[in-house]
Amino acid sequence: MIKKKVGVVCGGFSSEYEISIQSGNTVFKELDRDLWDVFLITIRKELWTALDDEGIAYNVNKGDFSLQRAEQNVRLDLIFNTVHGPPGENGQLAALWELLNIPFSSCDSYNAALTFNKRDCLAVLKKWNVPCAKNITLDQGDPTDLQKIEDAVGFPCFVKANRAGSSFGVYKVHNQMDLETAIQNAFKEDNQLLIESALIGREVSVGVATINTSIQILPITEIISENDFFDYAAKYEGKAQEITPAKIPKEWEEEVQKWSKFIYKKLGLKGVVRSEFIFVEGIPHFLEINTVPGMTSKSIIPQQVDTMGMKLSDFFNYLLQNALEH
Repeated sequence: MIKKKVGVVCGGFSSEYEISIQSGNTVFKELDRDLWDVFLITIRKELWTALDDEGIAYNVNKGDFSLQRAEQNVRLDLIFNTVHGPPGENGQLAALWELLNIPFSSCDSYNAALTFNKRDCLAVLKKWNVPCAKNITLDQGDPTDLQKIEDAVGFPCFVKANRAGSSFGVYKVHNQMDLETAIQNAFKEDNQLLIESALIGREVSVGVATINTSIQILPITEIISENDFFDYAAKYEGKAQEITPAKIPKEWEEEVQKWSKFIYKKLGLKGVVRSEFIFVEGIPHFLEINTVPGMTSKSIIPQQVDTMGMKLSDFFNYLLQNALEH
C-alpha cells in the first residue's frame, strides 16, 4: 500500500498563531504513520515551511503547495487544516487548495468565509429561525452612539471583533463608560464589530463531525468559567471547568443536538466543527461556530473524542478518509 502524503497545516496570521501551532503539533504527533506520510507545515506571513518525521526542512511553494528542498519536490495528497483564524479558518487557504484540487479536512472556502464572519453567519442563521442574542453592528469610522447601542442590546453586553477567535477582541461590558473603551480595544483586532446582548444561562460546546459519511454529534461539554465569561484565560489557562458529558436535562440535550446538526447541514460544513450555545429558559441560543476547532491537549474536541471512547488518532483518520472521499 502506497501511503498518502498528508500536510498538517498550522500557524497563520492572527493572534491565534500560538494555539494553532499547538493544535498542529497534536495532529502531527497523533496521525497513524502506518497509514500516512506526514509533514508539519507552518504558515507565517513571511515564510511557509515544512518538516518531515526526520526533522528535515522544506520550503512550501505558495503557487502549487508542493514541498521543495534541493532536487526534491513532494506533492501532497491531502491537507489536515489546523490554522485557526486567517488564512485557514476564513477560507483563503481553502480557496487555494480547491484551485489545486488538493482535498482538505475543513469546510469549503465559501462556507469557511461565511462562518468566520460572525455578523454574516448570524444573519443567515436568523433567517432559518435559529435562536440567537439581540445584536447591533459597528464599523470603524462609523459614528458611535452609545445610547443607541444600549437601547438595542442593553447591559450587560458583549463587544466582539467580527472576524477573530479564541476570544481575542471580546469584551463583556456593564455600562456606557466601559462600552467606549471596549469598542476601541476590539477595533485593534478587526475593523468590524458585533455587539450582542449578554445571554445569562448555562453554556455548552457541541462538536459535530462527519464519521463514515454520517453526521455525528460528539458528547456535549458544559463550560463553567471562573471568569466573567469563557475568555482566553478560561479556554487555555485552566480558568474554567469543562464537564464532558454535560449534566444537562435530556430535553435540553436533544434540542441542542437538533440545532447543531441543522446548522452543520444547512451551512454545508465538513470535517469537525464546534458550536457554542447558551441555554436561556431551556432554549439553546447560538453564539458562534468554529470550523477549525482547537486540537491542543486542553481543547474541547479532544476531550469529547476521549469521552466517546475513541482514540484521537482514529478520529483524525476518519476526518482524513472523509476528506479523500468528498
